[in-house]
Amino acid sequence: MESIRINKYLVEAGVCSRREADRLIQAGKVLVNTTPASLGQKVDGSERIVVRGKIIAHTKKKSVYLAYHKPVGIICTSDPSARDNIITAVHYPERVFHIGRLDVASSGLILLTNDGEIVNTILRSEGQHEKEYVVKVDEPITTEFLRSLATGVEVLGRKTLPARVKKIGKNTFSIILIEGRNRQIRRMCEALGLNVVSLKRIRIMNIHLDDLPVGTWRHLTKKEEVGFFALLKK
Repeated sequence: MESIRINKYLVEAGVCSRREADRLIQAGKVLVNTTPASLGQKVDGSERIVVRGKIIAHTKKKSVYLAYHKPVGIICTSDPSARDNIITAVHYPERVFHIGRLDVASSGLILLTNDGEIVNTILRSEGQHEKEYVVKVDEPITTEFLRSLATGVEVLGRKTLPARVKKIGKNTFSIILIEGRNRQIRRMCEALGLNVVSLKRIRIMNIHLDDLPVGTWRHLTKKEEVGFFALLKK
């Protein structure tokens, strides 16, 4: 095969995303012919490549795209040794990794794939794609609270981008974001004097959670895949 960078090799072999491959290489967990790999190193498939003690064969696999209803308590980490990690919880028959994150106290839709290139594409352009949530807070919602969420809230020294917000109950609202800062919705609510009781993500771009039971996954439909890739190109 044509020489390619070691991180791309690991992506195509279904080991991990390119970003995770770089972390493994930097940590000295990737060996090429018994020698620790270096960032940017190229391989042609004739080498003996070992990751965390396991020999890796370069067999480019069919791309898999999953929608998973993450329960509260499951941690978005690809480390299989971590307690309550998402990879063990999904228990897919081949190696997949999550796209983006949901914090441990939140539930709802998260996507997983064995396509490391897509993971990197989405993470690089995450601020351009809609994600929709349903949120319950501990106090009645006011018009001013909704207006503040919609126009932006100062969080960790930076104002959040405008969002689409709608009241759907006394203490419940939906919000559509086009950015993905750490614990963003919880921090926005706290900045406005309210605490989040529950938070569920119900949509990522054109993929909807709908009635997918908690703790279960499904393959994306062909129509969803087509729409998903079309949105990524925008």
